[in-house]
Amino acid sequence: MSMLVVVTETIPPRLRGRLAVWLLEIRAGVYVGDVSRRVREMIWEQVLALAEEGNVVMSWATNTESGFDFVTYGKNRRIPIDHEGMRLVQFYPLETDEN
Repeated sequence: MSMLVVVTETIPPRLRGRLAVWLLEIRAGVYVGDVSRRVREMIWEQVLALAEEGNVVMSWATNTESGFDFVTYGKNRRIPIDHEGMRLVQFYPLETDEN
């Protein structure tokens, strides 16, 4: 079992309900819980199947140098990258309209 945090934006109510079955919603769109790897993977399958146009980041405690790992879904300026064995976050530049 390990601590799991899921942060969501603009996801459908159906997915919000599914997440609330396994995790506690401590703020709007922020879910936490202590779950097994199997449950974590099943939750991520639900995210992939139901998130539609929303975006989601899921992070969990693990035995790595940083102490956690994470995955993302959907359009977001932050993207995960691997840098010398560490998971980091890279930002896409802001989109500007210079017409």
